Amino acid sequence: MTNARIGDGSYVAPEAVVGRSTGSDDATATLGRNATVRSGTIIYADVVVGDDFSTGHNAVVRGGTVMGDDVLVGTQAVVDGDVTIGSHVSLQTGAYVPPETRLGDEVFLGPHAVITNDNYPIRPASELDGVTVEDHVSIGANATVLPGVTVGEGSFVAAGAVVTEDVPPETLVVGAGQHTELPEPLQRGNQIA
Repeated sequence: MTNARIGDGSYVAPEAVVGRSTGSDDATATLGRNATVRSGTIIYADVVVGDDFSTGHNAVVRGGTVMGDDVLVGTQAVVDGDVTIGSHVSLQTGAYVPPETRLGDEVFLGPHAVITNDNYPIRPASELDGVTVEDHVSIGANATVLPGVTVGEGSFVAAGAVVTEDVPPETLVVGAGQHTELPEPLQRGNQIA
């Protein structure tokens, strides 16, 4: 562990790295109280995380990321830097969150859910266009959210869905961009804590 401040009651596995250099000698990773960082995880310097943070194995959190309290970054999940994440958020195994993304409070990303930020990958004229996921949103396994989209508060993105445009609050997204009224059993906010 280099360039790191670790809160009381925290555990960092010997095989994990907290405070990996980003090239700036004064950048520091800050983890709040009661963090659990499992083996193989790399948390770069210039990351600020609240209390009760935990990771699975081999997770990556890149610089410029700010997270609230009670955030899980699951096994092999990647938070690719310059990301803002609220409190009580669960990123399950293999989830991908790119730069310029904002996740609200009580957000769930299922296994291998992918958020994207580049409309024209590998093209010189392409600029990053971040995604906003508002509070109490669930995004199911293997779903994909395309660049520039806002997923409205309390919405539910079904497993395997492809979100191609803004999603109004309290909306169910299924398939490739289809929106429908949120069914009654889903009309409650998330409660991850």
